[in-house]
Amino acid sequence: MTAGTTALGLLGVLALLGGCDSGGSPAVAALPSTPPSATAPEPRAQLTRRVAAAKDKHYVVGYTLTAPKQPARSVMVTIATDGTWRVDIQGGAMSGAANVSIAGRPEGVYQCTNTANAQCVQVAAAGKPLPAELDPQVQDVFTTWLDVLSDRQTGLAVVIVGMLPGASGTCFEVDPAVTAVAPPVDAGVLCYTDDGILTAAKLPFGTLTIAQQPQPAPPTVVLPGPITSDRPLPVSAPPVSPSGSVLPTG
Repeated sequence: MTAGTTALGLLGVLALLGGCDSGGSPAVAALPSTPPSATAPEPRAQLTRRVAAAKDKHYVVGYTLTAPKQPARSVMVTIATDGTWRVDIQGGAMSGAANVSIAGRPEGVYQCTNTANAQCVQVAAAGKPLPAELDPQVQDVFTTWLDVLSDRQTGLAVVIVGMLPGASGTCFEVDPAVTAVAPPVDAGVLCYTDDGILTAAKLPFGTLTIAQQPQPAPPTVVLPGPITSDRPLPVSAPPVSPSGSVLPTG
């Protein structure tokens, strides 16, 4: 046996010994570490993504609206493919005594009585808020709030919370910045599916819960009646005098 062969044999023995631990068992090679899974986006980013999807949605969806000391009411939301919209609110005016529709079209925002003899009155310019006394607020969740909720520059605190009854997707508690004099959205809980469908919302005016799956949107919304110059209906019914007559609201 040559010296070179002896050296190679010795190296093989050392390699074998190096593969055993102190107890004589073969050492297990260390496995490469598994990279940590990507952390979930923070709540504000998750909400922003869902609201951005909601802005691209066109559908007809029905909801149930509940509020303290009031019976459950129906709300039908239509977001047409041309961007016009209409929200039909059972008991949306006169303290629940009148059904109304709020509709947004390029020429303005309308309030319509939702009856057999429906009539419509323009109550705001296009893209402008309704006067407070005429605003049932329900329509804002599906229209003007979407731009606010998807704008990361808006001061909002967002956390993920437990599911509201009847909701699906993910629920977010949203609080506007305490320094805001006129908060752009109300504090509350909004629940969205991943693809941007609002399934529930708990807000100061009441709680919305989805009641039917989204249906295809029409090309445009149609006002339920002719446009007139009549006075629109206030959200709250006018006060009643001791004699039983309705007092003027000014």
